[in-house]
Amino acid sequence: MARVSPEKLKQVLDALPETPGVYFMKDAKGRTLYIGKAKNLKNRVCTYFHDSYGDPRIRTMVSKIEEIEILHAPSEVDALLMEARLIKDIQPRYNDRLKDDKSFTMLAITQFDDFPKVWVVRETDEVNAETYGPFTSAGELRDAVRVLQKIFRFATCSIEMRESDPKRRFFRPCLLHAIGRCTAPCADRIPRDRYLADVELLRKFLRGGREEVVAQLRMRMKEAAKHLEFERAAEIRDQIRSLDGLAKRSELDYIEGDITPMDPRDGLVELGRVLGLAAPPRTIEGVDIAHVQGGESVGSLVNFVDGIPFKSGYRKYRIKTVEGIDDFAMIREVVTRRFRRLDEEGKVFPDVLLIDGGLGQLNAARGALAELGVTPPIVLSLAKEEETLFRDGKIIPLEKSSPALRLMMYVRDEAHRFAQHYHHQLRRKALIE
Repeated sequence: MARVSPEKLKQVLDALPETPGVYFMKDAKGRTLYIGKAKNLKNRVCTYFHDSYGDPRIRTMVSKIEEIEILHAPSEVDALLMEARLIKDIQPRYNDRLKDDKSFTMLAITQFDDFPKVWVVRETDEVNAETYGPFTSAGELRDAVRVLQKIFRFATCSIEMRESDPKRRFFRPCLLHAIGRCTAPCADRIPRDRYLADVELLRKFLRGGREEVVAQLRMRMKEAAKHLEFERAAEIRDQIRSLDGLAKRSELDYIEGDITPMDPRDGLVELGRVLGLAAPPRTIEGVDIAHVQGGESVGSLVNFVDGIPFKSGYRKYRIKTVEGIDDFAMIREVVTRRFRRLDEEGKVFPDVLLIDGGLGQLNAARGALAELGVTPPIVLSLAKEEETLFRDGKIIPLEKSSPALRLMMYVRDEAHRFAQHYHHQLRRKALIE
């Protein structure tokens, strides 16, 4: 606890740590005026004492501060959950909770069927669920749910699931199962008792029992290994690593891979509009070819989820059926191999397939899908020279500065980079040999 007076203010602020946590602003009587959370306590608390702080209500509160207390948190996600619990228990005067007509967001674990889902809801929503919160930022809560879903792999959909429903085994899981963020109880991919055990671990984490959660996961991993269930043990090991990783970076930034210098959500929204879709696309795959005079020919496939590179979904192909220089045939081979495998394994197709090139490359990809007899995704091509986007043989008119075109350029360039990287690897290996 630090006593704050004008002459000692700088000393107090300088002593604050640059780590995640929760801070308490208190008055002369020790009453908590405000509780907040931060990924960097020092930076956040210092902002209150800038003369330029414009909110009169906050300036009034700052004038009453006599003490500042802090609680460390292992990560920003832990700090967010800790803040919500403390605000609910203490209800400080200057927190917005109960001070106006705002409806705050809650984290809900549903109770209407045999497999609880995790939703972000409003206090005013009528939902049969166990709730946690309130949270002052809906955006931060949604981001935290995405992070926690990587660890506990719960469902977030609205599908009603019954353990006794025999039709579940015929259901095809959604994208979240394909990228390892949901265990797909909708498709009978996990026993109910194991799914409920994962949800119970989530509950413990939400209540602040991080250490207990890690201990239980370690016990499960040892049991799985003891019974020679090595794949299950590896899954649990990855869960533990993800929990440990929360403390190593700002986990509300849940982006995987490189960050594009634009907001990918804007690009997806515009792309959905120009393509006439009911909702923005979520998954985009990009294909490119690399070779030198037909030698060491390779194909690349990059995978984007919500406009962000998903590196685990990248694939590289050494061209097997084409000799010489025939880019169209190489594209047909890569597209055929990719979508034949997805179809055979019953996996979800991407919403959009982007081919690097013009009309010839576009028609090659469409021909490959037609030969397979599968229902194709939306197939586009992007020509480098004029950055022209094609669909069904027609140009999609987009300004060079449009978010949709910039997103497509990003996917195309990433596919090109990945193809060139693999091609150079093979050329170096050939030279050495």
